[in-house]
Amino acid sequence: MGRGRRSNKANRSGGRSNGTAASRDPRVRPQATSRNLYASLQDTEHHGGEVNADLSERFCRATPFTGSSVPNDNVPASEPVRPNQDIRDYLQLAKKPVISGAWLRKPEIPTSSEVLCVKSDFSNSEQNLIEIEENIRPHKIEGAYENKEDYLRTTYELLREDAIRPLREALDEFRADPFKDEAEYNNQGIGVYDPVYITSVVFSPRGLATRVAFSLGRVKKHVRWEQSKRLVTGTLVALSPTDNAFQTQCALAIVAARPLSALEQNPPEIDLFFARPEDQEIDPMRKYMMVECRTSFFEASRHTLLALQHMMRETFPLSKYLVYAQKEVEPPAYIKHNPYVNLSSLVSMEESAEYENVNVLEDWPTMSSHSLDRSQSKALKRMLTSELAIVQGPPGTGKTFVSVVALQIIRDNLRKEDSPVIVTAQTNHALDQLLRHTSQFEPNYIRLGGRSKDKEIKKRTLFEVRSAISQQKQPGSLKVQANIAMRKLTAQCQLLLAPLEANKGPLDHKLLLSLNLITEEQAASLEMESQCTMGISATENPGILMEQWLGRCIAPCDRPIGPDQFDWGYEEEEDFEVEQLKELEAEAVAQDDDDIEALRGQVTLLSDNYRGTGKGLSNADIQDMLRKSDDMYTIPVVSRGAVYNYFKREVKKKITAAVRGICKQYQDTVDQRKVGQWEEDVCVLRKARIIGCTTTGLAKYRALLSGLRPRICVVEEAAETLEAPITVACLPTLEHLVLVGDHQQLRPHTQVRAFEDEPYFLNLSLFERLVSNDVAFDTLTRQRRMIPEIRRLLYPIYEDTLKDHKMVKDVSNRPPVEGMGGNNSFFFCHEWPESRDANMSAVNTMEAQMLVQFLNYLVLNGVDATKITVLTFYNGQRKHINRELRKLPDLRTVAGIQVVTVDSYQGEENDIVLLSLVRSNRNHSIGFLSSENRACVALSRAKRGFYIFGNAELLACESGTWASVVDIMYRNKKSPVTTGQERRLGYRLPLVCSNHGQKIWCEYPSDFDLIKGGCDKKCEGSLPCGHRCPFTCHPFEHDMINCTQKCSKRVEACGHPCVAECCDPCKCTVCERRSGGVKSTLKPAKNGATSFRAPRSNTRNAVLEDMVLRPGPSAPVTDARTPRMASGPLVDRVTEQWEPYVNGGAQEDDQRVFEMRKEQEARYRAQIRSSTPAAGPSSAGEQLIQISPEKKATVSKNTNLLLDLDFEPLPVQERHDVRRSSADPAVSNVAKSTYINLLD
Repeated sequence: MGRGRRSNKANRSGGRSNGTAASRDPRVRPQATSRNLYASLQDTEHHGGEVNADLSERFCRATPFTGSSVPNDNVPASEPVRPNQDIRDYLQLAKKPVISGAWLRKPEIPTSSEVLCVKSDFSNSEQNLIEIEENIRPHKIEGAYENKEDYLRTTYELLREDAIRPLREALDEFRADPFKDEAEYNNQGIGVYDPVYITSVVFSPRGLATRVAFSLGRVKKHVRWEQSKRLVTGTLVALSPTDNAFQTQCALAIVAARPLSALEQNPPEIDLFFARPEDQEIDPMRKYMMVECRTSFFEASRHTLLALQHMMRETFPLSKYLVYAQKEVEPPAYIKHNPYVNLSSLVSMEESAEYENVNVLEDWPTMSSHSLDRSQSKALKRMLTSELAIVQGPPGTGKTFVSVVALQIIRDNLRKEDSPVIVTAQTNHALDQLLRHTSQFEPNYIRLGGRSKDKEIKKRTLFEVRSAISQQKQPGSLKVQANIAMRKLTAQCQLLLAPLEANKGPLDHKLLLSLNLITEEQAASLEMESQCTMGISATENPGILMEQWLGRCIAPCDRPIGPDQFDWGYEEEEDFEVEQLKELEAEAVAQDDDDIEALRGQVTLLSDNYRGTGKGLSNADIQDMLRKSDDMYTIPVVSRGAVYNYFKREVKKKITAAVRGICKQYQDTVDQRKVGQWEEDVCVLRKARIIGCTTTGLAKYRALLSGLRPRICVVEEAAETLEAPITVACLPTLEHLVLVGDHQQLRPHTQVRAFEDEPYFLNLSLFERLVSNDVAFDTLTRQRRMIPEIRRLLYPIYEDTLKDHKMVKDVSNRPPVEGMGGNNSFFFCHEWPESRDANMSAVNTMEAQMLVQFLNYLVLNGVDATKITVLTFYNGQRKHINRELRKLPDLRTVAGIQVVTVDSYQGEENDIVLLSLVRSNRNHSIGFLSSENRACVALSRAKRGFYIFGNAELLACESGTWASVVDIMYRNKKSPVTTGQERRLGYRLPLVCSNHGQKIWCEYPSDFDLIKGGCDKKCEGSLPCGHRCPFTCHPFEHDMINCTQKCSKRVEACGHPCVAECCDPCKCTVCERRSGGVKSTLKPAKNGATSFRAPRSNTRNAVLEDMVLRPGPSAPVTDARTPRMASGPLVDRVTEQWEPYVNGGAQEDDQRVFEMRKEQEARYRAQIRSSTPAAGPSSAGEQLIQISPEKKATVSKNTNLLLDLDFEPLPVQERHDVRRSSADPAVSNVAKSTYINLLD
């Protein structure tokens, strides 16, 4: 802060001096390599010293490889990368021996013996399968620890056992019967994949990975990999040869990557990092089993375990509080040194000058000077003046707001040379929310690790910021050296793997000679026969001599694993939130990976390619045969296939041993590259004012952060975080730790439920432990979220601590829930029994249906769907509610309805919350509902409407908290309600019609079908079309209703009565039946009139059909004023049938019909000319029908219309009949020409 001591001066000066010295000292000792790489395979024990050298020592001895070209993009760097002594000292300290217990020598990844050491009884799956070891110490919830080691060891051993035990339990049950399908095991979290085969090796910057293909034959279901928790990146898995089935052999690995493109193929593939180089396998033909525990995630604990061990080798700031539970908290050292702080950001511009230099240890602004309430002001003072500041923020009291205000003041008092402030939180969501607020006053922040959904925050991730800065690559930097070494090791390993590379020939006899599998005489005997290869060079075609020697005793190897052949259904989504899955994966990879789903690097595909056939022999017989035969061709042909297979096995053994040696070097190089990358990153991070990361990321990047020498760390969600991740935030330079949270809401999650209860209390956060030990803290008291009738439900938890801000009492801010008549909260009681889904998660079908129907009622009453959240304690119920939502047509397309679990909704809020409690049974079991912390979260998310669905009687009997809630709602206690009914609990849900004020009681889901969002009375309103509303009472406007009665209008185009439904476009069946549905077209006539063409018809004699109108009940009355065309019965008939087409309703048709019309018009005219002379003043050559001006149509203003009809011509005989009738003198010439035209 403002006038604190210069904390990182020594760091920079030390870095410069070290950099100068380091540039002179050699760094990497050149390695002598043999011309024949395979000669080294004879000695699988690599010469000590260099391979197993201390990592930090190797860093100090590193030099550029001679003769290697270092790429240089000639882009000037923003700042030259110098060695960072703090980072190197951190790693050097990790290797420093300490006089302490064996726990410091334990690897963070368990050994195979640790996971294969227990036998258990699996008769009851709900019981803990493995008894807890006696030497594991419980978490101390009261009083002080003995010393620093006692504290760190207890925390380490509990966390490590919590991370390892789930896999151990899964393997223990699997070993008892290793050949059952996955669903047959009692352990619901077990994941079994069999068979598994190695397919390739990936040389990535994160390590040497092994790609495996596996079958889902034991799963017996399709997997939706995008949503599944199976094989999440960072998961610990165990592999064993199928013929051993984990009885004695086991190799552990970490899932390195799970690209969806690889998982969705058949068979699916993933990438693995074997836990230790000695576990590395490369045999592509060996069959394995793979087991995981899907209910645990190892990566979340791995880096924390390493950090806890490291803390034994360094100073432990704040240990007087964390270890010895000192109650009185002192100011930070930099505040003691200079207590004057700039608080001007707290007050208005007019008052800012007065608060630019305040002694925070003595003076503090009065409450009228700033916008904080009394409790917030007091908490802010503690956050600025206590080296361990603890602030409790109950629901809605603004703890995030106070954190942001504190961060702004801290930022305002940082000097240019001060180290950045570390901001951390349990989840990416909470961290991004905090950074989003801080970005308003400090845009120069950096987000470490993970993936952010926020577009703006994503731009500030370390990867993005670093990519935007041009940094010159330094030839002597550790990263450049590591990259060069990595390329060399990759080339060596690829050469070693060449005999097993896919699409290659049989083994080369020179390889067998170099590995001492055959003698020089035996090799010579193979070469002597090369004369028979007809000029084929053995050098150009490795393996050709062996192929010739084997003859017919060789065959191509089939792919060991083929596609799964199944007809399975899809697996139910795991009992796991998709967002939580992303949270875990985001932290499981290196911070410089732009794509967490795939590994970057060269890939070597592995395959046996060829196998020997024929008679099988033992190894002893084959070895005896080779000893006796100097000439390979003396070996019987029938035995040569077995000999070749023996060679193959021996080659694999020797190559595997050599590759394992390279793996050790490769991993050292990866670590060296990581340090080099961190030295570059420190230069970028040092320019930021705020650095954000999750608590998992803080442990993962602890060495990197040590290079910044941070003094201040702010922890959001501190009460929801395990103690260990916050403990490792105490770097030696830390002077000020701020913990913000609420220990009465959700507690941290453990992977072993047995550790949550007495005596271990692993889920007790550091926040809660310090509060329970009376370490000084402050509580925020003024809530700004819930209306009083909802806030009163928290009385059993907070008693009188919570007070209402005036804004929640203002009806304009918190209006009543629509359609509820002032009942803004209610507990709907029922006794519908619960059930279990495929994942054994609790489900209550009837309760879900009732809740969804009520949600639909609210939406129909005008509640915005995005303002409604459905909460439930069980993931199975969450999925079932989503399915019920999709069944309702009204809700199927409504976006924004949130259905989430209580555990994933802490820190969130919404206007209206519907809570599904699920549990209803005769066993008096309420499961998660017994947790007061979970109940607190569930009861405190709603702003203006809160409705509970559940078995109130069961909950009241089994939980004191829920009994108090039931009592408050039943007896109207604690802030009595003033609207609606007093009793807010019952077996019937009270609704109030917004139109008629009628009260409706709904007891079953089917009751909602009778009211449609209103009540059971007839609406009797008028629709915009004039028809009467056909529905019962409804809360929405009439213009939202589609009228389904018959239309009462005339078709505008033709004047006929519309026969369509009122809500549809007007439609005339008369015209459609006459024309076959083809529309007419208008065109101008030569004399200025308008011509038109009637629609085409599929009926040849359409013009002679009788058109009878049968209007429906709502058909309009015929307009008597419409004039008729006089002159005889035939003319009247034609006029009546085609009159609609002269009313201006014709439309332009397509080009094809237009061209057809022109051809037919010419034909019609020609026929008219040949049959009758022109009559009247206008000839047929100009127009086909001339309607006299005195016979006008009512609708159309055009008096002269040209009829052009697109009909198929009638048969010749019918034409003659009509023409004969046209000879009647009573028929006018107009009628003659009309009918002749129509028929032609």
